[in-house]
Amino acid sequence: MNTKKYEAYSVSSTSPFFEPFVESAQFDQLRDTVESEFDVEDSLMEYGVPTFYVKLRQDSKQAFLRLIKRFDATEFVPILREKDERVVLQVIPKPPTKPSRKMVNIGLFFATLGTVFLSGYLLSVNIVDALIFTGALMAILGSHEMGHKLLADKHDVEATYPYFIPGLPPIGTFGAVIRQKSLPPNKDALFDVGFAGPVAGFLVTIFVTLIGVLLSVRVAELPLGATPWPYPKPILFEWLFDFAVTFFPPSGIGDWILVHPVVFAGWIGMLVTMLNLVPAGMLDGGHAMRSLFGEQTCRILSILATMLLFLSGYYLMAMFTFLLSMQKHPGPLDDVSKLAISRKLAFPALVSIFVLCMSFPIL
Repeated sequence: MNTKKYEAYSVSSTSPFFEPFVESAQFDQLRDTVESEFDVEDSLMEYGVPTFYVKLRQDSKQAFLRLIKRFDATEFVPILREKDERVVLQVIPKPPTKPSRKMVNIGLFFATLGTVFLSGYLLSVNIVDALIFTGALMAILGSHEMGHKLLADKHDVEATYPYFIPGLPPIGTFGAVIRQKSLPPNKDALFDVGFAGPVAGFLVTIFVTLIGVLLSVRVAELPLGATPWPYPKPILFEWLFDFAVTFFPPSGIGDWILVHPVVFAGWIGMLVTMLNLVPAGMLDGGHAMRSLFGEQTCRILSILATMLLFLSGYYLMAMFTFLLSMQKHPGPLDDVSKLAISRKLAFPALVSIFVLCMSFPIL
């Protein structure tokens, strides 16, 4: 399971940031900085927070990015919201963040290698096949997380390296997590960070599944103890399997195919991709939906997604997404600028990937 954890910025009247934290002269400096990029209609200290009512310009999205850069050398960060049909820019202190301990990442990575290898060995009772299974599954999870990390770095979003989570057989892992220590600057960045992981993992999943079929073997008779494929098959899984068997048939002769454990790694990749694209809370699908729709619409979609997961038999995931839907998504720093058309055009791709990777355990 892949989730992202924000150390969210709070702008509510109950936040500790609303204690006065700037002097009059410092407030004037902040106002001058804001006025360098925006037309300020009014400025005041609201609940102790420097608050500026501004007019949007044609290049307001770029102006806000420049403003973030101006504040980089300070201990402050700007946020842009709509309030009562007016655009409000507030300046708050950067929330403190704990330094990442890379040894934790490394330790969890090797622990997950061990549990995934054990799962592969139990599936195949063959060390070589277990190693191939381990490499295939870790490649899927790693590409997913590095997709997030690379796009986070591109948009100057502070994020950790992946924390892989060991698990029990037959999968051997509960996925991986990255922690985002700062909010994306705007909706484009929020969409990109959410979009990159599933797409990267999806592409590697396709490759892994095809390789898995090539490594499978045809036999005339099933060996003792062999069982039919026990898991629900996503649309993509059936398409890829039929395609590979037709054009790149496994070795051997016979009407039965003994699937290689790498095929199972591809199936896991589809499951992980589908679950991450559920439009709920801080999941990748939730990020994409939040960048495209408002907070209220995202809450409704989260509830509908939870119901779909429950009816589909994903009971634990349904409980998890229900909890996520109870938490407000913080959104980007600039929650006023619109999502770029290129991202809107890419959104159907995420929906298509979700549908292709969807399966129904109870059907």
